[in-house]
Amino acid sequence: MTPVVCPAYLPNIIYCSWLLVQNKVFFGEDTHFQKQTFRNRTEICGPNGRLKLTIPIVHSKSGKHQKENEVLIGNTTDWQKHHWKSISTAYRSSPFFEFYEVDLAHFYEKKATHLMDFNLALIQKTMELIETPFSFEIVGWDEKKHQRMDFLINAKKMSNAKLGHYTQVFENKNGFLGNLSILDVLFNLGPETPSYLKKQAEILF
Repeated sequence: MTPVVCPAYLPNIIYCSWLLVQNKVFFGEDTHFQKQTFRNRTEICGPNGRLKLTIPIVHSKSGKHQKENEVLIGNTTDWQKHHWKSISTAYRSSPFFEFYEVDLAHFYEKKATHLMDFNLALIQKTMELIETPFSFEIVGWDEKKHQRMDFLINAKKMSNAKLGHYTQVFENKNGFLGNLSILDVLFNLGPETPSYLKKQAEILF
């Protein structure tokens, strides 16, 4: 069975560690969008601990399930400005923020419309920044061929996996916080990010 996952918003460490050990990643475009998942939310390390950032979405008026590629971003509020301000506040003092700031900031300057496209573009950029080869394909769901990797995006059931330690910006105040957004590793470890993710993958998968 071929593992299929949906693009997550600035995915967490476990998700990215899994991506790194795949020869090719298959993203499903027509499975049903589910609430309470990392499809439209991420967690960073703020001054007061875990900080959740959620992308607002446009809910179906008919009440029917939406497919992944149909979900629109709700732009009635300036969520992009809020998210980037939160990210900047959290990581401005991290060792590598200034090295990646320009590459990421523009995602929060131009209005995004489709959630799946926005997430996928961010994932592609992240893999580019950590200089890791990334091959992927968008596929339609086939229950006879595919295996859903929902555990990677389930926000209700945070993994209890003990991840390797690295120094975080507010660690003296909050202690070490595991399985945050890939941004936390990127801004704190920079070029060492791929090595860290591979070590986690060896333990997890």
